[in-house]
Amino acid sequence: MTLDLIDRDEDIVLDPEEQYQSIVRAFKRKRGFGLFFIVCDRGKGEEIINRVKQDVPNKKIEILRFFKPINTLYDKIERLTKEKEIDILFIRGIEYSLYQYELKKFGKITENQYNNFTSVPRILNHLNQQRERFRDNFKIRFVFILPPFARNYFIYRAPDFFDWSSGKWEFPMEPEVVEEKSRLILMEGDYEKYLSLSSQERVEKILEFEELLGEKPQKKDDRVGLFFELGNLLIADKEYEGAIASYEKAIEIKPDYHQAWNNRGNAQYYLGEYREAIASYEKAIEIKPDYHQAWYNRGNAQSDLGEYREAIASYEKAIQIKPDYHQACYNRGNAQSDLGEYREAIASYEKAIQIKPDKDEACYNRGNAQYYLGEYREAIASYEKAIQIKPDKDEAWYNRGNAQYYLGEYREAIASYEKAIQIKPDYHDAWNNRGNAQSDLGEYREAIASYDKAIQFKPDYHQAWNNRGIAQSDLEEYREAIASYDKAIEIKPDDHLAWYNKACCYAKQDNLEEALENLKQAIALNPKKCREDAKTDSDFDKIREDERFKTLIFGT
Repeated sequence: MTLDLIDRDEDIVLDPEEQYQSIVRAFKRKRGFGLFFIVCDRGKGEEIINRVKQDVPNKKIEILRFFKPINTLYDKIERLTKEKEIDILFIRGIEYSLYQYELKKFGKITENQYNNFTSVPRILNHLNQQRERFRDNFKIRFVFILPPFARNYFIYRAPDFFDWSSGKWEFPMEPEVVEEKSRLILMEGDYEKYLSLSSQERVEKILEFEELLGEKPQKKDDRVGLFFELGNLLIADKEYEGAIASYEKAIEIKPDYHQAWNNRGNAQYYLGEYREAIASYEKAIEIKPDYHQAWYNRGNAQSDLGEYREAIASYEKAIQIKPDYHQACYNRGNAQSDLGEYREAIASYEKAIQIKPDKDEACYNRGNAQYYLGEYREAIASYEKAIQIKPDKDEAWYNRGNAQYYLGEYREAIASYEKAIQIKPDYHDAWNNRGNAQSDLGEYREAIASYDKAIQFKPDYHQAWNNRGIAQSDLEEYREAIASYDKAIEIKPDDHLAWYNKACCYAKQDNLEEALENLKQAIALNPKKCREDAKTDSDFDKIREDERFKTLIFGT
């Protein structure tokens, strides 16, 4: 569908100056209500407004500018007319209410897609429905200045409103201007810069791309580059579906554009579409087999699918192409660790550290692998290296505390947990483990205070409720301990430890019936562990000869 660029009274020729003069004549001639549409870039729009102000001096001219999406227009104009007398009202920025709909397809929207009711922008529904009120209540000439893509929305999604137009004009950019602007915007293309932009600045930049992509003619390479950079910008703005559409438009023009295939995969990855992302990465690799980034990204998607062997193979291919690719070494270590291959993971982390000594994540994860191997001293050294690089790495302080705890260094563990809490005050696991270390030191009151803190930040933390009960029991506060165990059981009914500890609590109070009943519940949930513990637990000494106890424990 093409626009019939015709004034109601006369043909409009393509010469820009003649078109402008046609606008001036229409404004001078037309009285009362009227709808006019001028399709042009933003710079040209400002030029036309300024010239009209000079060339039509006897008319009261106002400008209504929008920089964010709107759902209605009538109420805003109604407020404005109460303050000012207006003959001609220029309206700019309606595209801010439309660009989110455009993000999905970028240059691919067909008439049928515009006619899809679910994609109707609210502002256009509003204009369709309120057009008679605009006509009857405002004796104003409304002039909508639109970029080409916004013009199409009016044609397809606000036809009732658009068909009342008193004039339509289009001012395409000169080819050399399109080329120069495209060159400049492509030169400025920088993903890191896009990330640093505010949300509003990204919208402005997106509309700048849209403006250029709506212009014809345009060099093929420029058009490909614009779609590619727009995709990068949209990824930075977390508009992943729009990014995919933009990369696909670039690929449609240039099928062997391996970077576009790779970045299409990135957008799919961020959407959680890992299979589709892998297919995109493999297409990039097919075009450029030594494209290490695509191999690396393929590994990430495979890892997120739990396909760790395949992921390791992808990371190794990336490392083969680029031996100093520390991120690939690091992620290979993560995949190996996920497979329980901690020795191999340690070697991968150390390779990453060798290439990039200040990589705190590699030091930290090396510590985790060493911890899982029971090499607590080595793990502590790794955590300390991570902390040296990044002093506020709360999880490294926390895990350092865990390693110290398993070495029986409870005071040192408490200090580590407290450092983690200082950095992250709501770190409930650190509060809980601090309580465990204090409890092992016999500092039960302090331990209960730590468990209370853990519960404050995570009320459904059943382990903390259970540990709180143990400390209260050690203080012979059995009633309070049972209440804590009951809370743990309420949160997690299959918590065999809470049932068992509750049984111990009743046994210490010589409450045989309750002790046996709770022990029965614990054994039902974990027969082997609870029976083995009950055989030697001194808490059950007083009821050990009871036949019901023997039956529970020995089954005879």
